[in-house]
Amino acid sequence: MTSLHINGPDAELEDRLDEELTAFNSRAAGGHERGGFTVRVNAPDATIVGGLTAWTWGDCAGIELLWVDGAHRQEGWGGRLLAAAEAEAGRRGCRTITVSTYSFQAPAFYVAHGYRETARIPGIPSPHEDIYFIKPLPAEPAATE
Repeated sequence: MTSLHINGPDAELEDRLDEELTAFNSRAAGGHERGGFTVRVNAPDATIVGGLTAWTWGDCAGIELLWVDGAHRQEGWGGRLLAAAEAEAGRRGCRTITVSTYSFQAPAFYVAHGYRETARIPGIPSPHEDIYFIKPLPAEPAATE
């Protein structure tokens, strides 16, 4: 008998949903595959100072997570992480990049780096806002022989 279950984290379910939805979305979007990448900043002792996770899908890219350790903020690592992700997205043929951030996180940071606000959802999480940004990426120069 088919049944409904509410559980905690479920790696098997998450893997299955990712596999099925990725396949569906790829077909619906004309065969474009979704891929991910990371950008990392290491201290000399190899500890992680900051990092970024992102995805590409067709000609779009999105930043999922961007973090810099508090002891290394104001050293420009956030901007360098962002620039590296934008460059990698461009190499992958992306024309736009998106990101969302909460009102208590870094909206001014993204605006300062050329992102334009496209949506704001109040109360996520209450009393804050979830803010969405987009930025066009420069076209990759044509290869020369």
